[in-house]
Amino acid sequence: MKAFVFPGQGAQFVGMGKDLYENSALAKELFEKANEILGFRITDLMFAGTDEDLRQTKVTQPAVFLHSVITAKTLGEEFKPDMVAGHSLGEFSALVAAGAMSFEDGLRLVSARARAMQAACETVPGTMAAVLGLADEVVEEVCASIPEVVVAANYNCPGQLVISGTIEGVDKACEILKEKGAKRALRLPVGGAFHSPLMEPARVELEKAIAATAFSAPICPVYQNVNALPQTEPEVIKANLIAQLTAPVRWTQSVQNMIADGATSFRELGPGKVLQGLITKIDKTVEVG
Repeated sequence: MKAFVFPGQGAQFVGMGKDLYENSALAKELFEKANEILGFRITDLMFAGTDEDLRQTKVTQPAVFLHSVITAKTLGEEFKPDMVAGHSLGEFSALVAAGAMSFEDGLRLVSARARAMQAACETVPGTMAAVLGLADEVVEEVCASIPEVVVAANYNCPGQLVISGTIEGVDKACEILKEKGAKRALRLPVGGAFHSPLMEPARVELEKAIAATAFSAPICPVYQNVNALPQTEPEVIKANLIAQLTAPVRWTQSVQNMIADGATSFRELGPGKVLQGLITKIDKTVEVG
């Protein structure tokens, strides 16, 4: 069975999508529609901007979403998934590619999500850190022992977890995790504490936008970040999407469940190859590309 997966924030690079725009009439049409919806020429920033331009959350999220979804749409008949999943922001790409919502609505939601997250980061400063070489349980116990807000945010693959919270909480956790034998516990260059309780203002904001958006049943099950389970029911998909902002991304568990349910090949659609690397670390027997 074929699984298609979609990357999240961090996969972006300058020049992304330029080949699609130049070689496909459909891609060009969708990119131009996106420029219109967003009210600025995101294509200029994607194709020829600076790394700094692309690092702004309000640009990064729509840019990665556009690259992923337009890649899926240009595949035509080749895009026949038995299941899909996306990492954080990538869940929106997966839902649009699988027909759970329209391209236009997906882009508007991603743009609203990016603005809400940016605002939450400015209101409550926070950060994230990558932790390598420890069991998930050890990381969870350390986070729970710290009085400040710090939680496990991304279960990326066995031995690679990202924590998120207040700057003080994350720094404290990193010190303790190093003492516990972490190969690395290193702050990431991110604007805030994504997938933590500090994103609550953004969750409230996004809830309104998602509630006002029409969702349909997708063409195949979508394995959602919040619980790593397959879903096709529109109302449940919406609820899980709202919960996603303050909950951890259960990527390891999602991939494991997809494999248990019959996935033998994973194809990553979007910029970079981050997910291919993670999937190989989760299970070396599946085909990735």
